[in-house]
Amino acid sequence: MILIAESGSTKTEWRIIDSKQNVFHARSGGINPYYLDASGILEVMRMGLIEYIETPFKEVYFYGAGCSSARNKQTIRDCFMQLFPNAKIEINHDMLAAARSLCGIEHGIACILGTGSNSCLYDGIGIIENVRSLGYILGDEGSGNYLGKQFLKHYFKKELPQEIRDQFDEEFGLEPTDILNNIYHHHMPILYLSSFSKFIHKFLKDPMIYQMVYDAFKKFLEVNVMKYTNYINIPVHFTGSVAFYYEEILRKVGTDLGINIKDIVVGPIDGLTQYHQPK
Repeated sequence: MILIAESGSTKTEWRIIDSKQNVFHARSGGINPYYLDASGILEVMRMGLIEYIETPFKEVYFYGAGCSSARNKQTIRDCFMQLFPNAKIEINHDMLAAARSLCGIEHGIACILGTGSNSCLYDGIGIIENVRSLGYILGDEGSGNYLGKQFLKHYFKKELPQEIRDQFDEEFGLEPTDILNNIYHHHMPILYLSSFSKFIHKFLKDPMIYQMVYDAFKKFLEVNVMKYTNYINIPVHFTGSVAFYYEEILRKVGTDLGINIKDIVVGPIDGLTQYHQPK
């Protein structure tokens, strides 16, 4: 029995592969060691795996946001050890999840474009180069929270078309002070900023909104993908809700920059399941 998990700050996708290679699905809250202590992580695990908590897993593969440091990896590993003490446990960060899911055993550039953004150069075995994301304050170009920031700047500067401004006010009913309080006092501002992505997507036919999104993706490709040597000859793959739902614009930007964009998927879990499935 194999357990695979791909986790962000808000949700975790679980896949269970049995001895006959049947695949079962489960979902739970997010597991991020920056936001949850060990007891909180264990609670999320138990709730998400309530039907499988007595299963004698032989292998556990966990990929998660916040799992780059040795300390955070150990926190997650210790929690799994309490639940499945006899399992082989492997903890990795979400960038490797994207690379393994998108590239498998092939050479490529893997990109995350969702709530946040990131990229790496992958050699078919592991990550060999990574342009640091720098997070939502200094980086995250092209991500959901980046789009939210750009949109709100236009909103506050009264640069949006009146129709879009009116619909925004009607849908969200927020005063400018409410928005600022939610950004600067929200415990997870990255999620708050990203929440406006769906609204932005509705107005892609507006020239100003289209250009805003185009410029955001162009910035991502310029400061991330185009930093890798010989990027022009390497297939580039994307995972994440923003890449998936804004695919048409993303591919247009890639074409304009001469970048070979291949696969775009909404999330990495299906690719990870295939990667870890016994051959």
